[in-house]
Amino acid sequence: MVGTTAQWAARGVSGWQLRRYVEQGKLVAIRRGVYARSAALRSRDPTLVHVVHVAAAWLVSHATVSHESAAMLHRLDLMGRTPRATVTVTRRPNGPGSRSSRNDIKVHAAELPAGQVTKKFGLPVTTPARTTIDIARTRQFLDAVVTADSALHKRKTSKRQLTDVLRTCQGWPGAVAAQRVLDFCDGRAESPLESCARVIFAERGLPPPELQVEIYGLEFIGRVDFLWPQYSTISEADGLSKYEKTPGLATDQLERDQLLREAGYKVVHFTWQQLLHQTLRVISWHKVAFARTTPE
Repeated sequence: MVGTTAQWAARGVSGWQLRRYVEQGKLVAIRRGVYARSAALRSRDPTLVHVVHVAAAWLVSHATVSHESAAMLHRLDLMGRTPRATVTVTRRPNGPGSRSSRNDIKVHAAELPAGQVTKKFGLPVTTPARTTIDIARTRQFLDAVVTADSALHKRKTSKRQLTDVLRTCQGWPGAVAAQRVLDFCDGRAESPLESCARVIFAERGLPPPELQVEIYGLEFIGRVDFLWPQYSTISEADGLSKYEKTPGLATDQLERDQLLREAGYKVVHFTWQQLLHQTLRVISWHKVAFARTTPE
């Protein structure tokens, strides 16, 4: 799928054939002397597209894939858009491999214990636990919590494994920040929106909610994203495509909300747009709900 000029030649593709394939659009020059099948770059799966760029970068850097790139290969959630052509790698301080970053390769220098490196797509990649801790050391708290919650929820790692990795990173830049992320992360959060909400609730002084709680009235009503039992308040995070992907869900949600209110709960809903751009309003909705004595 990806190879240097010499590697393509070893597969029987001569120099003039290589040039012809590029002209025909069958191959694409990822960087000087490195070519990839164009079909791989047309994949609708951003992870598979990134793998192409990672493989091309490895041919230049020979370093271990790490941080954001490792998160993508492990299919962990990342907050914000990571340029698909920018590859993050880690090299040992005195080990082989490229030592300097360039426009499309960001190089970190750190120790890489054998137990913290695995293989993905045939490439050396930091394990999910090490990747999560690296993200926690180098990115903002909210971003790091999104990735850590995702790693736990998808069972790519565990709190014990994260603790073990962080123990090897004591004294490293960002280790204190990573400990804060480790203390806060929770695998019960099922989406980046829920993770962001947990962070914002905490930063704005709301008490910590219970996550993914099953609610019963006369019978089972459903599982809710957040519950504050002391205030009989439920909060639901509504993703951007939640209602688009499931026809009839909006009507079902209204019926469920009515059942929750009949069971004595106050219900708050919020979206990505509201949480990130109307944060004070969202927090106010919750505080008002906490203060009310009845569901309506």
